[in-house]
Amino acid sequence: MAYAQLTLAERNYIEMRLKHGDSQNRIARDMNRFQSTISRELAPEHRDARLSPYASEQEGQTTPYRQTQSH
Repeated sequence: MAYAQLTLAERNYIEMRLKHGDSQNRIARDMNRFQSTISRELAPEHRDARLSPYASEQEGQTTPYRQTQSH
């Protein structure tokens, strides 16, 4: 299975399935994804505490990142 980032639709699907009480393993199997992909998506360090994890995508905005200097 090749690596591919989760889409917004997949993230919304995971959220819906979790609200319905489905396990991470079951969701991963149904999505043809590794369970670790689902687990990482739900890890606290993956989410920004200041806003909804997908709010910026839903609004079409970029997520705030620390600015770096060009060398």
